[in-house]
Amino acid sequence: MGVEIERKFLVKEELWNKVRPESGTRILQGYILSSPETVVRVRVHGEKGRITIKGKTQGVSRSEFEYAIPKADAEEMLKEFCEAKIIKVRYELKIDRFVWEVDEFESPKKGLILAEIELTNENEEFAHPEWLGKEVSHLPEYYNVNMI
Repeated sequence: MGVEIERKFLVKEELWNKVRPESGTRILQGYILSSPETVVRVRVHGEKGRITIKGKTQGVSRSEFEYAIPKADAEEMLKEFCEAKIIKVRYELKIDRFVWEVDEFESPKKGLILAEIELTNENEEFAHPEWLGKEVSHLPEYYNVNMI
Protein backbone atom coordinates (compact mmCIF):
# COMPACT_ATOMS: atom_id res chain seq x y z
CA MET A 1 0.00 0.00 0.00
CA GLY A 2 1.21 3.51 -0.82
CA VAL A 3 1.28 6.06 1.98
CA GLU A 4 1.49 9.82 1.61
CA ILE A 5 2.97 11.73 4.55
CA GLU A 6 2.70 15.38 3.69
CA ARG A 7 3.05 18.70 5.49
CA LYS A 8 1.63 21.86 4.00
CA PHE A 9 2.50 25.53 4.61
CA LEU A 10 1.42 28.95 3.47
CA VAL A 11 4.14 30.81 1.57
CA LYS A 12 5.46 34.33 2.16
CA GLU A 13 5.14 35.66 -1.39
CA GLU A 14 7.81 38.37 -1.24
CA LEU A 15 10.47 35.92 0.00
CA TRP A 16 9.28 33.14 -2.34
CA ASN A 17 9.64 35.41 -5.37
CA LYS A 18 13.38 35.72 -4.60
CA VAL A 19 13.99 31.96 -4.96
CA ARG A 20 11.16 30.95 -7.30
CA PRO A 21 12.39 28.76 -10.17
CA GLU A 22 12.12 30.24 -13.66
CA SER A 23 9.49 27.79 -14.83
CA GLY A 24 6.77 25.67 -13.36
CA THR A 25 4.23 23.18 -14.65
CA ARG A 26 0.56 24.01 -15.16
CA ILE A 27 -1.83 21.61 -13.43
CA LEU A 28 -5.54 21.19 -14.09
CA GLN A 29 -7.27 18.88 -11.64
CA GLY A 30 -10.72 17.80 -10.57
CA TYR A 31 -12.36 15.29 -8.28
CA ILE A 32 -14.45 12.35 -9.44
CA LEU A 33 -15.24 11.32 -5.86
CA SER A 34 -14.89 13.23 -2.62
CA SER A 35 -15.88 11.81 0.74
CA PRO A 36 -14.19 11.86 4.16
CA GLU A 37 -12.96 8.29 3.54
CA THR A 38 -11.97 8.39 -0.14
CA VAL A 39 -10.92 10.93 -2.75
CA VAL A 40 -10.47 10.15 -6.45
CA ARG A 41 -8.60 12.89 -8.29
CA VAL A 42 -7.79 13.23 -11.97
CA ARG A 43 -5.09 15.60 -13.12
CA VAL A 44 -3.40 16.93 -16.23
CA HIS A 45 0.13 17.81 -15.12
CA GLY A 46 1.88 19.45 -18.05
CA GLU A 47 1.76 16.84 -20.81
CA LYS A 48 0.87 13.93 -18.52
CA GLY A 49 -2.35 12.50 -17.14
CA ARG A 50 -2.68 11.00 -13.64
CA ILE A 51 -5.40 9.44 -11.56
CA THR A 52 -5.02 9.28 -7.80
CA ILE A 53 -6.99 7.53 -5.08
CA LYS A 54 -6.46 8.76 -1.52
CA GLY A 55 -7.79 7.40 1.75
CA LYS A 56 -8.83 9.15 4.94
CA THR A 57 -6.26 11.52 6.43
CA GLN A 58 -4.96 10.54 9.85
CA GLY A 59 -2.57 13.14 11.23
CA VAL A 60 -0.54 14.09 8.16
CA SER A 61 -0.69 10.59 6.61
CA ARG A 62 -3.08 8.76 4.33
CA SER A 63 -3.06 5.91 1.86
CA GLU A 64 -2.39 6.98 -1.72
CA PHE A 65 -2.34 5.19 -5.05
CA GLU A 66 -1.37 7.18 -8.14
CA TYR A 67 -1.19 6.01 -11.74
CA ALA A 68 -0.21 7.50 -15.07
CA ILE A 69 -3.01 7.59 -17.64
CA PRO A 70 -3.06 9.01 -21.16
CA LYS A 71 -3.37 12.80 -21.15
CA ALA A 72 -6.37 12.60 -23.48
CA ASP A 73 -8.15 10.28 -21.02
CA ALA A 74 -7.45 12.66 -18.13
CA GLU A 75 -8.80 15.58 -20.16
CA GLU A 76 -11.94 13.62 -21.02
CA MET A 77 -12.48 12.58 -17.38
CA LEU A 78 -12.11 16.20 -16.26
CA LYS A 79 -14.67 17.26 -18.86
CA GLU A 80 -17.10 14.40 -18.19
CA PHE A 81 -16.94 13.98 -14.39
CA CYS A 82 -15.52 17.15 -12.83
CA GLU A 83 -17.71 20.22 -12.88
CA ALA A 84 -15.33 22.31 -10.76
CA LYS A 85 -11.58 22.36 -11.36
CA ILE A 86 -8.41 23.65 -9.79
CA ILE A 87 -5.84 25.43 -11.94
CA LYS A 88 -2.40 26.04 -10.51
CA VAL A 89 1.25 26.27 -11.46
CA ARG A 90 3.60 23.97 -9.57
CA TYR A 91 7.24 24.76 -8.92
CA GLU A 92 9.71 22.26 -7.51
CA LEU A 93 12.62 23.31 -5.38
CA LYS A 94 15.17 20.87 -3.93
CA ILE A 95 16.43 21.74 -0.47
CA ASP A 96 18.73 19.23 1.22
CA ARG A 97 17.30 15.79 0.41
CA PHE A 98 13.71 17.01 0.01
CA VAL A 99 11.78 18.40 -2.92
CA TRP A 100 9.37 21.17 -2.05
CA GLU A 101 6.33 21.50 -4.29
CA VAL A 102 5.06 25.07 -4.33
CA ASP A 103 1.67 25.69 -5.93
CA GLU A 104 0.55 29.12 -7.09
CA PHE A 105 -3.21 28.93 -7.53
CA GLU A 106 -4.99 30.56 -10.45
CA SER A 107 -8.44 29.15 -9.66
CA PRO A 108 -10.46 28.96 -7.50
CA LYS A 109 -8.18 30.61 -4.88
CA LYS A 110 -6.29 33.06 -7.09
CA GLY A 111 -3.22 34.36 -5.31
CA LEU A 112 -2.95 31.53 -2.79
CA ILE A 113 0.53 30.00 -2.59
CA LEU A 114 1.02 26.70 -0.75
CA ALA A 115 4.18 24.66 -0.20
CA GLU A 116 4.13 20.91 0.41
CA ILE A 117 6.82 18.50 1.49
CA GLU A 118 6.50 14.71 1.49
CA LEU A 119 8.20 12.87 4.33
CA THR A 120 9.02 9.26 5.11
CA ASN A 121 7.55 9.51 8.63
CA GLU A 122 5.41 12.04 10.48
CA ASN A 123 8.23 13.09 12.83
CA GLU A 124 10.94 13.49 10.21
CA GLU A 125 13.04 16.65 10.58
CA PHE A 126 13.50 19.06 7.66
CA ALA A 127 14.83 22.56 7.07
CA HIS A 128 12.25 25.34 7.06
CA PRO A 129 13.09 27.78 4.25
CA GLU A 130 12.63 31.44 5.15
CA TRP A 131 9.75 31.76 2.66
CA LEU A 132 7.61 29.28 4.63
CA GLY A 133 4.71 30.74 6.53
CA LYS A 134 2.18 29.17 8.86
CA GLU A 135 1.73 25.39 8.78
CA VAL A 136 -1.76 24.47 7.51
CA SER A 137 -1.41 20.68 7.31
CA HIS A 138 -4.33 20.13 9.67
CA LEU A 139 -6.64 22.83 8.28
CA PRO A 140 -9.24 21.31 5.92
CA GLU A 141 -9.79 24.59 4.07
CA TYR A 142 -6.31 24.17 2.56
CA TYR A 143 -6.96 20.66 1.19
CA ASN A 144 -7.28 21.00 -2.57
CA VAL A 145 -10.45 18.91 -2.58
CA ASN A 146 -12.16 21.40 -0.26
CA MET A 147 -11.30 24.41 -2.41
CA ILE A 148 -13.83 23.58 -5.09
